This record gives sequence, structure tokens and C-alpha cells, in this order.
Amino acid sequence: MNKGRWKLSKIFRYQLLTIACCVLAIAFNAPVMAVSPLQPVSLTQLSASESESIAFDAQVWGVEGKPGDKASLLKSIDYSLGYLDSAAAANAYGRYQVAGITRDRVRRSLDRFRQLVVNSTTPSQLQASVKREFVFYKSIGKDGQGTVAFTGYFQPIYAASRTQTAEYRYPLYRVPPNIASWPKPHPTRLELEGADALQGSKGLLRGLELVWLRDRFQAFLIHVQGSAKLQLPDGDVMTVGFAGKTSHSYTGVGRELVKDGKFTLEQLNLPKLTEYFANFPEEMNKYLPKNQSFVFFRDTQGSPAIGSLGVPVTAERSIATDKSLMPPGALALISTKLPYPNAEGKLEQNQVNRYVLDQDTGGAIKGAGRVDVFMGTGNLAGDRAGFINSTGELYYPLLK
Repeated sequence: MNKGRWKLSKIFRYQLLTIACCVLAIAFNAPVMAVSPLQPVSLTQLSASESESIAFDAQVWGVEGKPGDKASLLKSIDYSLGYLDSAAAANAYGRYQVAGITRDRVRRSLDRFRQLVVNSTTPSQLQASVKREFVFYKSIGKDGQGTVAFTGYFQPIYAASRTQTAEYRYPLYRVPPNIASWPKPHPTRLELEGADALQGSKGLLRGLELVWLRDRFQAFLIHVQGSAKLQLPDGDVMTVGFAGKTSHSYTGVGRELVKDGKFTLEQLNLPKLTEYFANFPEEMNKYLPKNQSFVFFRDTQGSPAIGSLGVPVTAERSIATDKSLMPPGALALISTKLPYPNAEGKLEQNQVNRYVLDQDTGGAIKGAGRVDVFMGTGNLAGDRAGFINSTGELYYPLLK
């Protein structure tokens, strides 16, 4: 009871302080400072369950006889360290506004964490070291109380052709060389490719075709995922990655179907969406153009999936966040549910606490309450990514 009253009192005091700041800002014609998206938390202030789970990532070493992924974690850390030494990182952190979080501190924290991972032999040893040397910054989430919505993304593998045929009809496009001179707002998806996605050659996209897909919804999903591995008819493999986009914001097609009562929000996942459009292909003409944003691609010459920081993303160790709010390349800890195959091969949700690297962003990933987890490449990764629709917490460990 005392704890509950303390929370209410704290929230009430915070609201009063916010109102007072706004009044003073208006009175003195000063800008109103937004609430910081990340707040330092003391481990002593956390509940017993939170304190027990934070900094505890058993998957590094493996659980229940399954091998761990320490090597992939270390590789992902090295990608971030490479980014943090770049001019791009210097520019990004020159604009970053969260007090106390600098590029130097993020880099030193990641260096030290890497040493701890290499030298620790058990999860509890790493946990103790991190709790002793690091302080945690917690995302305020979508509600100001730390609730973060988690989704997943992946790199699909689809059939495609470098040439247009009767079978392969749906193109991905290169960036228009004159896009900088396009008036804003840019043309919508409907205006660029038509309701049936086959009219691009008649307008601004003429001659910019990069590769053709045989399945329209697969081509659309590559726009959503940002990269793909493509199996060509001659046996070669082509990889494509994000190269640019139009000025329009992303709109989730699944949410539009939910609005129209096609199915409930609880039923919404990628397999459900794929099944719906397979059964009602004409509905794509209505719903896919509702996402007015349009993405352009480039041939990545066989490289792995690349995040927005220009470094490869690693399955279950890379996340996408809003980079105007979250520190690029930083070490993070997520606490949420992710789907794993059970003994029968069916996916079931398991609670996880995983160290991850913040290496990507996305059109739908806006605000402090959204995280997209990269699940890897291929069909199983796609199935798992499509089933992630949970809430949890997001933390950033930084050296004290």
C-alpha cells in the first residue's frame, strides 16, 4: 500500500512539475523541453522480479541443452564498435539530446561489456559484473510508464528474376536520380505504381526496375522488411537492401484490415495477413496502397542484411528503434516474449531477457515505445518475426 501511494504521489508531482514548466516556458517565450525518452533507474528501485531479470541473459551460454550464441553477440558488438568509430556516429551523437549519453560513454560501455562477456563463464558472473559497473537507462515506453511494444522483422528469401517475364511481373525499383527535385509531399504508392502495382513503367519509375518478383505480396513485404535474399532462375542468389524512400510515413496494412473488421488485433500476425491476401488477392488493390510510403532498393552484392547504421544486423541480437530518441549502436537489454519452436515444431512464446545492439530503424518504429527485433533470414525467421506482438521493457546499460 505504501508503495502504491508513493507511485501515485510521484506521478502527481511529475505532472505538476510538467505543467509548471510549460507555464514558465510560455511566460518567457521559451521552448518546452520534452520528457527524456530514457530515464536512469537504480536497481534498488526495481521490483524483485525486475531486479532478478535485468542483466540476466542465459542465451549467451545456452539454455536447456541448446547451444548459446556468444559468438554472434560478440560479432554484433564488434559491428557497433566499428560504427561508433565512424564519422557517421560522430554526426549522429552531435545531434543526440539525452543528457548523460554520449558517443564516448556508449563506446566505453560497449568495450567494457565485451570484455565481461569474453571473461565471464556463467550468466550469474556476467550479471553480477554488469550490476556492479553499469547503470541502466530505461525507456519511458509508449505510456510514460516503461511499456514498450515489440514486433519482429526478418530478411525474406523469395524467387525473383532480373528480367521481366509473364511469371515475374512485380518490380522493385532503384532510387530515382532526380528524387531530390520531386515536390513534396512525394507521390503516393498508388500514384507511383497504380492500384495493381503494375503501372510503374508508365510514370516516374520508368526504367528504374531493379528486379521482378512473381508474388505481389512478397514484393510488398520487401518494402516493409527493407531487405531480401532473392533466388534467381539460373540458380544465382541476389541480395537487395534499402536505398531510400519517399516522404510519406509508413502505414500498417494489417491495422487497416483490423479497422475494417477483417480480423481482430489479437489475430494480427504475418501468417494471417499472408493467408488473407492469398485467399482474397483482389483486396491487395484496396489495402496495399493505404501504405503510401514507397521504398527503393539497391543490389547489395550478396552482403548480409544491413541496418540503418550501415552495419550488418544479427539474428536476435539487433533491434530497430527510433533513432531520434534512442542511442545508435548502443548496447541494450530487452525483456519481452519471443516465439520459439517447441518439441512439436509449433511456435510458442517464451519470456526472454536478451542483450542486443541498437543498429537499425524503420518507418513504423516511432516513439519511445516501439522496438523491432531482427529475427534472421528465411522462412522460419519470417514465421517467428510474424508472431511477435508483445509488450516488455527496454533498457540501455551504460558504465557508471
